[in-house]
Amino acid sequence: MTYPRLFSAATVGAAAITAGVVLSGCTTASDATAVAVEETTTTPTTRAPRLTDESGRPDITFDPCLDIPDDVLVEAGYDPRTEDSADYPMEHYTFIGCNYRAPVAIPGVIRSYGLGILAGNVTLDEELAKDAAIASETTVNGRRALLEYNPTPDNTCAIAVQTDFGIVIFSRSYHADHTRTLTYDERCGGLTDAVALFEPFIENNPGKRPQ
Repeated sequence: MTYPRLFSAATVGAAAITAGVVLSGCTTASDATAVAVEETTTTPTTRAPRLTDESGRPDITFDPCLDIPDDVLVEAGYDPRTEDSADYPMEHYTFIGCNYRAPVAIPGVIRSYGLGILAGNVTLDEELAKDAAIASETTVNGRRALLEYNPTPDNTCAIAVQTDFGIVIFSRSYHADHTRTLTYDERCGGLTDAVALFEPFIENNPGKRPQ
């Protein structure tokens, strides 16, 4: 998807003052013209988050539906056309979500994955306290993160990365074509590489930096 680029309004004004001089026997054109041009002033703005709360927590400056370019989603194995927003406004915190699916699945050949991305204004330490039993510390592109893997039968694996507004959780679901228990590789294999592709856009996007 192509995300909107926001430009603040710039105002440019010009005023011209012309003085007429009357000479003996005729009227001439202006001998002097003073032109004053205001400096062009641009005030950077950021995109307003699509959800806010009254908690006093930071605004969420990364939008999972707007800030990851299509070509990056495709490189990671997801179809941008399957984008589906999923927001969770709450009194004490907020999550802004977006879901994507893999473009094709061939049983026994190409696995069918879904990806849910949640940007929230809770801290990584709060996330660790909530999921301490299944979370382990890691990093993505040098950014502090948690790998969340529950060894009980499940079809998901998640990585939560720390941001200056809170966290972004990348949760992948494997839509299995069999009934056996999924392996760690089936659930988590390659997820860190995908998150590493997405991570730079958490900071470099129109909601975070003036355009």
